[in-house]
This record gives sequence, C-alpha cells and structure tokens, in this order.
Amino acid sequence: MAAQVKCWFQNPPCSSDSPTARSPHSITLQSFRSRPNAFLFLSPTKPCHCSSLETPSPATENHSSTSNPVTTPESRRDSRKAVKFAWEKLLRWSRTWRSKAKTDVLERTKKVVVLGGGSFGTAMAAHVAGRKAELEVNMLVRDPHLCRSINDDHFNCKYFPQYKLPENLIATTDAKAALLGADFCLHAVPVQFSSSFLESIAQHVDPNLPFISLSKGLELNTLRMMSQIIPRALQNPRQPFIVLSGPSFALELMRKLPTAMVVASKDKKLANAVQQLLASRYLRISTSSDVTGVEIAGALKNVLAIAAGIVDGMDLGNNSMAALVAQGCSEIRWLATKMGAKSTTITGLSGSGDIMLTCFVNLSRNRTVGVRLGSGEKLDDILSSMNEVAEGVSTAGAVIALAQKYKVKMPVLTAVARIIDNELTPKKAVLELMNLPQVEEV
Repeated sequence: MAAQVKCWFQNPPCSSDSPTARSPHSITLQSFRSRPNAFLFLSPTKPCHCSSLETPSPATENHSSTSNPVTTPESRRDSRKAVKFAWEKLLRWSRTWRSKAKTDVLERTKKVVVLGGGSFGTAMAAHVAGRKAELEVNMLVRDPHLCRSINDDHFNCKYFPQYKLPENLIATTDAKAALLGADFCLHAVPVQFSSSFLESIAQHVDPNLPFISLSKGLELNTLRMMSQIIPRALQNPRQPFIVLSGPSFALELMRKLPTAMVVASKDKKLANAVQQLLASRYLRISTSSDVTGVEIAGALKNVLAIAAGIVDGMDLGNNSMAALVAQGCSEIRWLATKMGAKSTTITGLSGSGDIMLTCFVNLSRNRTVGVRLGSGEKLDDILSSMNEVAEGVSTAGAVIALAQKYKVKMPVLTAVARIIDNELTPKKAVLELMNLPQVEEV
C-alpha cells in the first residue's frame, strides 16, 4: 500500500479517457486535501505509466482520513468539555485540600525575628508581617539610620524606599531584644559573614528556636553549607534548621507577584510548620526533605549565573547561552548527587527553576557581575559599585575544591572561578571550553 501511495504521487497515472494528460509534477487541490502528506513524496521523476496499479480504494481513503482527522464542531465541543471537566476537577481538589490544610501554626505564632536588613530579608519580613496583623516581626539590623527609617517612616530607605512596610514590622539593633520570645528565626545574613555574626549573638538564641535560612552559598574556606554553619556557630548540633529556596526576587515579593518556593528540612513536621507560616495567596510553598540538594542548587546557581552574564556581556548569542546553562545544570546535578542529593531536586523548583531565574533575568546580582566582567570591567570595580553581596563571587572559589573532593569534572563553573581569581580572561575561557573533548552526553 505504501509503495502504491508513493508511486501514485510521484507518477500520477494517465487516464486514456482524459482530454488532457496530467503533468508528472501537478497535483490537484482536491487530491492534496485528501492526502495532506502528498508533498513528502513528490520527486522530479518521469511518469512510469503504471496503468496496472489500482486506484486507491475507499479503504485507503478512510485510512488517510483517520490518520489526518478533520476537526469538526462536535469534536471541538467534546474537547472543550474534557478541558472544562479537568479544570473543575482540579478546582474541587484544591478546595478540598484547602479545607483540610492546617493553619494552627500561624495562629499560635506571636513573634518572628529576621536576622539581616538586606533586600531579601526585608521582603520576607514584610511578607510574614502581612500574614497576621497581631504578629510581631522584629528585624535585627546593624545600621541605626536604617533602623530609624523602618520604625519611624516604615520604609527601608536603603533597598525599598518606595514600598511601605507593615506597621507590625519593627527594626532593632539589639540582638537580645530581637530574639527574646521568638517562635521562628529567618536568617538573611550573607553566607561569608554568617559564622562570625551568629557566634556574636549565640548567647541570646534559644536552643529550640527554628532557623529558616534564606542565605545561599558555601563558606569559602570550609566549604560548609548553611545547614552546617548555623549549628556549628551556635554550638548546638540540634538547632532546628530549615532552608528556604527557589526562584524569587525580593522586588517581586514586595510587589506581591505570584511566587513559588521550597522549604527543606530533615524534620517533616518542621517543614510543614514553616509551610503554614509562609504560604499565602501569592506565595506557594512546597516541602522537601532534600536539604543538601536545595542548598547546593541554591549556592551553585549563583556561580552559573555569573557565567551566563559573561556570555551576555561578550555578546556570544543565544546558542552559546543555551549550551552553557545546560552544561552548568549538568555540572550542578553531577556534584549534588555525589554529595547525596536527589537528582529530582536539581531538576525541580529549587534547582532548574532558580537557575533559570538567576541566569536569564537582569534583576540577578550575580548575572549582572557576569555581564560586566564579559564587557571588560574589572572585578574590584564591579564589587565596589554594588550595595548588595553577589554570593556567586565567593562561592566560585569553593567550586574547584568541591570538584576535586568529589572527583567531578565541572568545566563551566571552574572556568568562572578562574576568571574571578583573575587567572583567566573571559575570552580565553570561552576558547578553552570550546576546545574541550567532545564526549557523549550523559
């Protein structure tokens, strides 16, 4: 049958009854409509005058119409009904889930402390304060001027001078007062300063106070993650710990735009409690037990974002950007799984989701560093002009050590570390990466 169909379109049979013979390359509109794949078989061959071949039978025609169905009004209505049914089923499930969802954590929470007055710490403090008017949210900051701005004017004059903060958000420079009676603690201090900061306030921290880490990165000299830094600095290996991560810019949180994040803890009940505390109509919170995967993805995506920025700064095009980010995602996955993480975490919200946001959007500090490096600026000049920390710059230095420790080849992220250390120019890094052996993709 296939041979007959092919021959039919290559060499249409001549009809001795027809007043005129058809051209070997001609095809009528009617025949094309009945055989929409006809052009796949057309070739400039001479007619074979295959009069012995049978004309396609009704069975053939029916088969063709079955493989290429024509959309009818009835089929469109059926399709719409199926979509509507699926959507209504989803909404029913959602209402059932919400009716069973617990809210007792938020109801019994009286005080939350936020350590750090940066952009993300401020955004999360404002979000939590907005969850319940009776909730007291204390933000521990170092700058007395910033403290007065928050308390007197209800604005963070340094990072969000245009967004009014909830009146139940109070700033203080007194660690003891901030931590006293707190039910939850959100840690938003940059990773490289966390150990010394936490050691200085350890005496005021309740040993049962849950720490929710917002900080992303690795401690440069020790290669420790925040799940290791916090208990060690507080000298309490049992300090309850949760990591919050995922694709989220502080500015969009302040604007209350739809956002989705992940909380990860080895304690499932604790993860669920933090989910209840933070989830709102514009912030979705998923839970995970893969603390290592969430932390490693959150740390290394900042390094990859620098690489993505370099590609953009050098104007290397979209092909290069796609290849680089794909390779970087693989490198993060290789290392994370060697460290005990789940590969599904790296391809999920706190992995690929966060990577895409940080690599492709101009609001990313780390991507901005990369763009300026790729444009020819010096790293010292870039960092001195920024009023926020780009964690990827420090974390890049830990990449080589981690790659060696876990015996993982990470060419893209290692190249970023070499550029940061001023041992490789962006242009030379690109040439060397392109000259690496071309191996089978895994």
